[in-house]
Amino acid sequence: MSFDETLVALVEEALEPVGDVSMRKMMGGAMLYCDGLVFALLYGDAIWFKADGDSDALWDAQGCERFTIAFKDGKTETMNYRRAPDDVYDDPDALRDWARLALEAGARSAARKAPRAGMARAAKAPPLPRSGKNAKGRA
Repeated sequence: MSFDETLVALVEEALEPVGDVSMRKMMGGAMLYCDGLVFALLYGDAIWFKADGDSDALWDAQGCERFTIAFKDGKTETMNYRRAPDDVYDDPDALRDWARLALEAGARSAARKAPRAGMARAAKAPPLPRSGKNAKGRA
């Protein structure tokens, strides 16, 4: 399935006061980022906002279904994205409100995935040379 490319312009315009929206096409859909932070998925004719355990109750109260994708092998996968309420498509204020909730979920997700400072330095440090030989033992 593809996505409705007019949704990109709709989101960009509504979120102009919030930040810069960018898009990355992925597997027939598109991920949306605001100032580099993922907050939405476009798939088919819908906007799917990032959600998490902290925001699930708000999405549930609006009856916003979870994003589920079915694969050719019959397997399905549910992701932490919720279908946008109908009012976001014609109300820029509603789109901004729901996008802010999704941005908060995206920020929490990014914070959980960020490596600890010491681990990040260790992971980025280049390996030390060993007695003038490269990794294959050649001089």
